[in-house]
Amino acid sequence: MHAGLGPLLREWRLARRLTQQVLADRAEISTRHLSFLETGRSQASREMVLVLGNALELPLRERNMLLGAAGFAPVYREHALEDAAMGHVRRALERLLAQQEPYPAVVMDRCWNVLRMNRGAVRLFVRLCGGAPDPEIYGNLVVALYHPEGLRQVIVDWPQLAALLAERLHREAAAEPDSGGMRALRDRVLSFPGVPETMRQASFEGTPPVT
Repeated sequence: MHAGLGPLLREWRLARRLTQQVLADRAEISTRHLSFLETGRSQASREMVLVLGNALELPLRERNMLLGAAGFAPVYREHALEDAAMGHVRRALERLLAQQEPYPAVVMDRCWNVLRMNRGAVRLFVRLCGGAPDPEIYGNLVVALYHPEGLRQVIVDWPQLAALLAERLHREAAAEPDSGGMRALRDRVLSFPGVPETMRQASFEGTPPVT
């Protein structure tokens, strides 16, 4: 749990691998001001929190969390895809999926959970599984790719694909400090039987250190 805005702001900055100078330039403030915000010596206004959230390119959910840490009410509303208010979004997604026929297409959320798929995707999974896909495995594409009874069985170069995807999972988990969902997903799939131990450690090769 974060004690105010400062620690969370710094955690996000480091997760984005930004120096104080770069973030300050993006937010059009001085590095001194940013440093004071991170240490708690200065208090951020609501407008400043929104500016920093934009400069960090945070998802709207995380911008709300940043506001909450600073003592402000959230400004971005969140709706489940099935909510009545999301009817226009559902219709747009259904049109996009239909336009991809007969090729497979899937709609996922930020944690790779399958929300929608077109008939092409259903046919593909049925063919690969030799029957109806197990929703416990195929309800999440990352789980489906790593599970010993999932797509791993039919992907010839699975070790290479799994290694590349593992790096992406590490990056997505690290890029969202408060995202327990991504961290839990990463830890779950990388602990499946047959997943090499080396994939459980992020390499982030070639990325410069940030202070």
